[in-house]
Amino acid sequence: MKKEIINSKNAPAAIGPYSQAVKVNGLLFVSGQLGLDPATGKFAGEDVESQCEQVFKNLDAVLTEAGMTFDNVAKATVYLADIKDFGKVNTIYGKYFQAPYPARAAYAVKDLPSGALVEIEVIAAE
Repeated sequence: MKKEIINSKNAPAAIGPYSQAVKVNGLLFVSGQLGLDPATGKFAGEDVESQCEQVFKNLDAVLTEAGMTFDNVAKATVYLADIKDFGKVNTIYGKYFQAPYPARAAYAVKDLPSGALVEIEVIAAE
């Protein structure tokens, strides 16, 4: 198995013992991205919409570093601090993905790292 670590300086650095993404056998596993601005290390805003937009900017940076785009995404997992934000996140999600859409799961969780309102991880394929 050939494992390649992907890191983009245009996305926030990992805040723990993990990589932004790992590419294995043509598959890219992107760690959950929060709405942190990589330039400041702070959330892009206090509301779910601004954090979600930044999540997608961060995902785009990691995908780009790996030579991929949102069209390569096969599976997305969305974590929400409040399930009531699903509609708002879904609207933003729809701006980044086009049919045929990737598979997706969405969960409300008790807490997210650093008090985030949304976190999204993806699996992409070459």
